[in-house]
Amino acid sequence: MSFFNKLKQGLHKTRQGFIGKIEQLITGRKIDDELFEELEELLITSDVGVRTAMDLVDELREDARQQRLVSGEELRGLLQEKLRLLLGEPTRLNIETGRLNVLLVVGVNGVGKTTTIAKLASRFKLEGRKVMLAAGDTFRAAAAEQLEIWGRRVGVPVIRHDEGADPAAVVYDALQSAKARAMDVLIVDTAGRLHTKSNLMNELQKVGRVVGRECPGAPHEVLLVIDATTGQNAVVQAEQFGQSVSLTGLVLTKMDGTAKGGIIFAIADQQKLPVKLIGVGEQLDDLRDFQPDEFVAALFAKEN
Repeated sequence: MSFFNKLKQGLHKTRQGFIGKIEQLITGRKIDDELFEELEELLITSDVGVRTAMDLVDELREDARQQRLVSGEELRGLLQEKLRLLLGEPTRLNIETGRLNVLLVVGVNGVGKTTTIAKLASRFKLEGRKVMLAAGDTFRAAAAEQLEIWGRRVGVPVIRHDEGADPAAVVYDALQSAKARAMDVLIVDTAGRLHTKSNLMNELQKVGRVVGRECPGAPHEVLLVIDATTGQNAVVQAEQFGQSVSLTGLVLTKMDGTAKGGIIFAIADQQKLPVKLIGVGEQLDDLRDFQPDEFVAALFAKEN
């Protein structure tokens, strides 16, 4: 199965719950204020977000007026175009040959952070890069063991300390080891911080300072893993983490498990952060570079 077909299959719930409802709303309707009001409400309930939904509908209303559109069906192409623009241009991971590339992976518990790290490690290894993992989550019981299991499966070394150790010390040791062993990529796991816990956020900032001191120019990526099924709470997480570390991009997981995939547009619009990777399954190769054109095309694709 091609990745587009896998993406289309993974977006089935969102296509039915989000785009499907829009189709039902606009089909057979004439364009008027009532239609725009209902469309705005539908966008909001699909987790596109209040501000983003209002801006989208205002733009649609103005374009429809200028183009003298009459039927609701004529809004479909316009909406697809507007949603595509919200996602910006595709942005690849900042990985360069000839240096130690350091990636920090952050996010709350349960979003798929550890499996995302494993998928990234597998991808880099298949590209021929030497990869190491750092078990910087010393807060959650068994987090390091979980990362070690993944490390064995993928075939990459894992640097860890005992539970309760200083995460910055783990990362320091990992950096020294990675440099000594001429690694290409070091992926750092971090505690699944609840964004309300200021002490854990301070700890994350400390890890960032250690990385920057020991490897000038690093971290090269600070990726926030977001669970698409959490809806508007994902926007709050992006805001809170962004106050503690300089996020470089988002990894969107579990898109195949939600009908409210509109959250991707809310985050892209409100946080101005690129979605760099998207996960639509459990296999190691189910984490791919995010391609906005492909994503929107799959979202609006007709069901077989």
